[in-house]
Amino acid sequence: MPPRDAADQRPDMSDPQETSEKQPKRPLLWGRFSGLVLLVALAGLVLDQATKLWLVHGFGLAEAGPVQLLPVLDIVLVWNRGISYGLFQQHSDLGRWLLAGLTVIVTVGLWIWSTRCQTRLVALALALIIGGALGNGIDRLAFGAVVDFVYFHAGGFSWYVFNLADVWIVAGVAALLYDSFRNRS
Repeated sequence: MPPRDAADQRPDMSDPQETSEKQPKRPLLWGRFSGLVLLVALAGLVLDQATKLWLVHGFGLAEAGPVQLLPVLDIVLVWNRGISYGLFQQHSDLGRWLLAGLTVIVTVGLWIWSTRCQTRLVALALALIIGGALGNGIDRLAFGAVVDFVYFHAGGFSWYVFNLADVWIVAGVAALLYDSFRNRS
């Protein structure tokens, strides 16, 4: 057998053992920032659920009715059977369970993304979105709808009614957008 020249000295890339030693494995369920993601997501979830449970069961917002905190801010009880901004309202059990299933799928996808992220900002953003998605998902399972209660309004302007989970999701998406534009330069 003739000797191989220098060009033929490269490792055979078809050998899975050689290629796996050269390429680092990508984590699937736990990564560099997974502890941070877990803690922030759980903290957001607990804060969201605690406020909703207190307003619905402790304070009795349904019986008490709207509470004006400021001339532009009220606490009201709205049952959102859809997703953001009340889109895709679901009044059947099938729709409720489909939205709950979608929440689980999206949350798992976001968690996997978080195991692969390279920056603390992206990890924090994903943690906020995960915590918010889980908070609204729990509402959907427990009540059949999401508990929304914060209502901003001024003059003729009226903002949609939202909750802390929505705040976490919006903050997380804003952080992801910031990160994507920051890394372009």
